[in-house]
Amino acid sequence: MIEVEGLTKRFGKKIAVDQLSFQVRPGVVTGFLGPNGAGKSTTMRMMLDLDIPTGGSVRIDGKHYRELQEPVKYIGALLDAKAMHGGRSAYNNLLCLAQSNRIPVSRVNEVLDTVGLTAVAKQKSKGFSLGMGQRLGIAAALLGDPEILMFDEPVNGLDPEGIHWIRNLMKALAAQGRTIFVSSHLMSEMALTADHLIVIGQGKLLANTSMADFIQTNSRSFVRLRSPQREQIRDALHEGGFTVAEAGDGALEIDGSTSEEIGELAARHGLVLHELSSQRASLEEAFMQMTAESVEYHAHSAPGTGPAAPAAAAAAPGPGWGQHDNQGKGA
Repeated sequence: MIEVEGLTKRFGKKIAVDQLSFQVRPGVVTGFLGPNGAGKSTTMRMMLDLDIPTGGSVRIDGKHYRELQEPVKYIGALLDAKAMHGGRSAYNNLLCLAQSNRIPVSRVNEVLDTVGLTAVAKQKSKGFSLGMGQRLGIAAALLGDPEILMFDEPVNGLDPEGIHWIRNLMKALAAQGRTIFVSSHLMSEMALTADHLIVIGQGKLLANTSMADFIQTNSRSFVRLRSPQREQIRDALHEGGFTVAEAGDGALEIDGSTSEEIGELAARHGLVLHELSSQRASLEEAFMQMTAESVEYHAHSAPGTGPAAPAAAAAAPGPGWGQHDNQGKGA
């Protein structure tokens, strides 16, 4: 288990991480979400003692990272797939890591097979595609067979088959009782993978909840229906005390109800339904709603595309703009 308590990091006058406290429990995949510049990567680096906190602490199974005698056997991490030595083969990259951490050499071939790189094990990693580099980084994280795994953007560069594979891998590892902590900007994939969410914005904790509760709390849920007897069913709904809204395509939207309740009401009144479905926002929509005020960099419409054109023109890149913008990426 990972325990984060009061974690804070300052870079000069800027507070990158602000009094974060949460736990990452075993047996579930915990997603770590936040806009660019929210402090995600900085938090993960502090968990591994790569950045020193200004305040607060992180404990891995009750110990600080520096107190772990063989850390790669406690916690495996993928923070930067490019960290591998490009002049070494995939096999030798992992071999060096295994030998320096007293891990059996046989484990190298095991993890190469797990991530699907056996066929290119002797090739230098500098020639790898982004997706292959990700697989090699994941192999390194798995090398010590750790109980805790941290992945920062693990699906970056992977093809659909690779994304499906890493999703199932994380779920399988969690099912074994391991602690899985994963950061990603790909909301559709996170919705399929994570059981629990930690959401931060501008370095502060915004949410610490289950996936289902997060979506329910931060989005609108309603029942959508279409009927050839539209006026009659709308009257019946109003009589039943339901809140009804008009949809642009002629359908009706009912808040605060279930499709079962609406279907039973229609049956009682002998009304025909052509569509009856429960609607719930996606994780992406709920995330956008939750973090709307925490986004550090806002894009605008291109000049001449509508009412936002003046603002876009005012925000046009000038000298040094690219450098400033990059400061918020990947944090």
